[in-house]
Amino acid sequence: MKITPFLTLFILLGMFFGSLLPAQTNIPQGEPLRLSPDEAVQMAIRNNLRLQSVRVATETRRRESDLSWNQFIPSVNLAGTLNRLNEAPEILPAELAQMMGLPPLPSASRWQAIGTIQTSINLNLAMFENINRLRRDWETGLVSYNKARLQLERDVRKAYNNMLLFQENAALLRESFQAAQRLVDFAQANFLAGRAPELPLLQAQVAMENMRPAVEQVEYALRLSMVSFAMLLGLPSETFFELIHMEEGPGINAAGAEIFPYGLSDLISRAAANRPEIQELRHTILMLESARKMQQRALLPNLNLSWSYNPVHFDPWGTSWGSSNWRDQGSFSITLGIRLHSLLPFSQDTQGIRNMEDQITAANIGLAQMIQGTEMEIFNTILSLDRIRRTAEAQEQTVALAERVFNLTEDAFRAGFQDFLQVQNAELELRLARVSLLEHQFNFNNGLLDLEYLIGVPFGTLSSVR
Repeated sequence: MKITPFLTLFILLGMFFGSLLPAQTNIPQGEPLRLSPDEAVQMAIRNNLRLQSVRVATETRRRESDLSWNQFIPSVNLAGTLNRLNEAPEILPAELAQMMGLPPLPSASRWQAIGTIQTSINLNLAMFENINRLRRDWETGLVSYNKARLQLERDVRKAYNNMLLFQENAALLRESFQAAQRLVDFAQANFLAGRAPELPLLQAQVAMENMRPAVEQVEYALRLSMVSFAMLLGLPSETFFELIHMEEGPGINAAGAEIFPYGLSDLISRAAANRPEIQELRHTILMLESARKMQQRALLPNLNLSWSYNPVHFDPWGTSWGSSNWRDQGSFSITLGIRLHSLLPFSQDTQGIRNMEDQITAANIGLAQMIQGTEMEIFNTILSLDRIRRTAEAQEQTVALAERVFNLTEDAFRAGFQDFLQVQNAELELRLARVSLLEHQFNFNNGLLDLEYLIGVPFGTLSSVR
């Protein structure tokens, strides 16, 4: 009998996760939380820690952009100084100063009290480009936040689908276990009535007991998937969920080749324009170009306006603090300067501009590569979805055939024309066929989610045509 890779992996995961949980048959459950996929997405957007971190970083960029004008606020400094000269200053005698028509000079004290009020501002064309750079940085932050939010929504919806898959598999195993229990009861009744030997009864009991660990392991795996889902939603790990099955449409194979409302070229063009990673890289390139312009304009002449008021008292320990003992040593200046060394082709500033240009070139090459990779990714996704659709169509017929074989084999066993081993094999084949069909259905749904993320359309745009 052929065991599908999915079932093998499923059982191995169940055995591994089961070993991590307490060895008990009945897992205690609290009040289940009923959530639809849309409600789960909204809860994750509110509570997910990673998204909250991106949201804080985006808010920081927004604040820096909104307040980018603050670079034009002049610097204002206020200071007071008590100064003592090493040598007493030389002053004119009072009589000589009077003869020269000068105001009376203060005494020759070494101490001075100096006050300082100074304001200045630097004006450069690079400051205006910096405003544009900060605005583009904020826009890049918004795109990054939108990408993180869409990734979270995609992951939540896929995790929800995976939990449904675990739930369906657990239900199938429980149904198989109940069927095995019915066969045990039937074989026991035949044995006690003398219509059959003891061997079919023992075979049925062994088969039923061999299924019990698999049922428990699947239930453990389902519980652990709920723990992971709760952490994704920012909920306590012990939260139990009541999953809601969405109303199913005509099925993954009903639409045939017309399953997508867009052609392949339209999907590729939409992805090139709307894929979150491509949008983020485009905004990053715009921000790099703005940073390059800012570096270039920083080499242009710089205008400095400065004004200071410096009152100096020449005898702070004297008895007179009148105006005659004060002198204003402040000034107003206008300075126009340029860093000539930065204009040299081998200077650090010039090399920094060239390095920035290389970064922009590399980013544009990366953008072209990403668009090419997206085109291939979309092509592979379309082929994969079409393959899943065709396989599921054949698998539905396989399930129907396996159900018929199992029913006929079970009827023959009841009539005494087949042994229990044939019934067991037929039941296993039916279970594998159902598990495989479920796998295809959920893989198809997850593939649609990946495709919707790639082309940047709201989730449900493609799946709604099913």
